[in-house]
This record gives sequence, C-alpha cells and structure tokens, in this order.
Amino acid sequence: MGVYDSLEETREYFAHDRFATENGMIIESYSDTESCTSVVLDERHKNANGGIMGGVMFTLADFAFAVLANKIHMPTVAQTVSVNYLSAPKGKKLFAKAHVRKDGKTSTVIIVDVTDDTGRDIAQFVGTGFKL
Repeated sequence: MGVYDSLEETREYFAHDRFATENGMIIESYSDTESCTSVVLDERHKNANGGIMGGVMFTLADFAFAVLANKIHMPTVAQTVSVNYLSAPKGKKLFAKAHVRKDGKTSTVIIVDVTDDTGRDIAQFVGTGFKL
C-alpha cells in the first residue's frame, strides 16, 4: 500500500500536486479501493465561451486517479488514460469518484466518474496505471 495511512497524510503528500491544488482541487476521501476529489467552480475554471474548461474535469479525475493508484502501489504513473465528456456542469461543485476495476501485478485500472453537485453525470475517465 501507499505511504499515507490517513486522510491528513494523504492531503499533505498531494499538497505537492501543485496544478490540482492551486486550482482549488481537494481530496474529500480515500480508502484502499476508492477515492474522491472535488473542486468548487469559479471564474478561473471557465473557457472563452463561459463554460467550464474540459481540462478541469480531466485534472480533477486525474487527481482522484493519482490518489487511489498511489494508495494501491507507490509509485504508480499513468500509462494510458481516456475521458468521455458526458454533459456540461450545471452545479457549483464537481466531484471525481475513483474506484479500482483491476489491480494486477504491474498495472492497475481505475475508473473515475465525475459528477456535479446537482447529481449530473459530467465525465467518465478510465486510467491504466503502471506500477514502478
């Protein structure tokens, strides 16, 4: 298992994930098989058309992926990821909930569902992590 054993230790470790944290993303929860990250949306997250930039959803999902993948095995790096954008956010907060689909000897597959605070499905991210 990863180097962190509590939510506080997890948050402290990932405080060094500057792109996510400086854009307001936080770790809500984690376990050996799940993690959840969130972000309160504001002006910095908007694209030129006034909508939420796709990179916000991707980064939030990637952050949840990283928390869970590195809890399973430290260090793990993303080998392949894909994202399907399902709907534009209507709420004020996004959540990315990650769960393990497969935990193998050298890789792990994690699925991350992104929703907003209205319950709307926003995106689905699938990541394969390579265990170093």
